[in-house]
Amino acid sequence: MALRRAPRPERGWQLMELYDAINRRRDTRAEFTGEPVDPAVLERVLSAAHAAPSVGMTQPWDFVLVRSAETLRTFREHVATEREVFADSLAGERSETFSKIKIEGICESGLGVVVGYDPTRGGSQVLGRHAIADAGLYSTVLAIQNLWLAATAEGLGVGWVSFYREEFLRSLVGLPDHVRPVAWLCVGQVVGVPDAPDLERFGWRHRSALSTVVHEERFG
Repeated sequence: MALRRAPRPERGWQLMELYDAINRRRDTRAEFTGEPVDPAVLERVLSAAHAAPSVGMTQPWDFVLVRSAETLRTFREHVATEREVFADSLAGERSETFSKIKIEGICESGLGVVVGYDPTRGGSQVLGRHAIADAGLYSTVLAIQNLWLAATAEGLGVGWVSFYREEFLRSLVGLPDHVRPVAWLCVGQVVGVPDAPDLERFGWRHRSALSTVVHEERFG
């Protein structure tokens, strides 16, 4: 079978748009408008997620789309409780800084995308997973990254909510016991995104320089 040569990326707008989307991507919370996402746009974004690479070609992800106002409120209440649990563990400057940070836009976005990981997808002998059990989980996270970048390119906001107990979310959206909830993503129309991530703007943590995490040949 003849191999088709992959097209070489141009040094023009296509390449620049890719890097622009990477650098414009934000964890969105306060910027949602509540307007519904166009179905065609949502399908493109989910298709981008579904096109992610996966170990053994298992595509071990599932996406549960949540629009019910009651479900959104129920999840927000659960997240608020977990926020208080974390807040109670802080003191001094950390507590004051965290009090200013909004951690979710669950109801404001109007759409939650729950991403689940199914380790049984592909059967018991998954090519490439025999030595690294978490390879399927990593694949699911790659799908989330694809979704996030596609949504950014489409002008949508995405916020990853992580203040929840997995058992609660699994029960809330009816995931089978063997499917692990990996993320609740708030997805929706936004008025815009901030130039800097919220955690930087509020002084919780700042980005490190690339040079601090690149190593030659061996760590350190």
